[in-house]
Amino acid sequence: MTPADDLAAVDRVLAGDPAAFEGIVRRWQGPLVNLAYRFCRDRGRAEDLAQEAFLRAYRGLGHWRREGRFSTWLFALATNVYRTEIRRIPQTPVPLDLVDPPGAAETADAGDEDRRQAIRRAVDALPAKYRDALIVFYFREMDIATAAAMLGVPEGTLKARLSRARDLLRRKLPSTIATPRLREAQ
Repeated sequence: MTPADDLAAVDRVLAGDPAAFEGIVRRWQGPLVNLAYRFCRDRGRAEDLAQEAFLRAYRGLGHWRREGRFSTWLFALATNVYRTEIRRIPQTPVPLDLVDPPGAAETADAGDEDRRQAIRRAVDALPAKYRDALIVFYFREMDIATAAAMLGVPEGTLKARLSRARDLLRRKLPSTIATPRLREAQ
């Protein structure tokens, strides 16, 4: 499917063909579940969150202003659903001070896995506004403008949050993390 296919499916749904939403779900289910997983680290909960996001998207199709891509609107809506649900039923956070840097590993692969796990734990331990910024910018690989729109913040605010998040991670994981390594934590 292409952005034009998304637009056509939305038009069909709004014209009274709810079955047309199935194509949207098929196209975006994997990415929305993956995004939800970045927020909650629980596959079952991620699937439930994605389902809730699709339900809200279906109900809110008439409110999409068509100023940008449908996918940007869908991901912004989903991010808001995930953030709201995570706040409503929070995970038990791990304090950043309790996150251990990876230990020495016997092999390079084990060391890489230790590093990825340490980064994941450290990112999970960040305050929500910094964690959310990292997730959408690095893990979803969005540009600043799209990530800021998705989070509903000005671009300058997103840049400041990313900078602060990187600083927090560098202090906790000085020998493990460099900004480009964040992408490896996927």
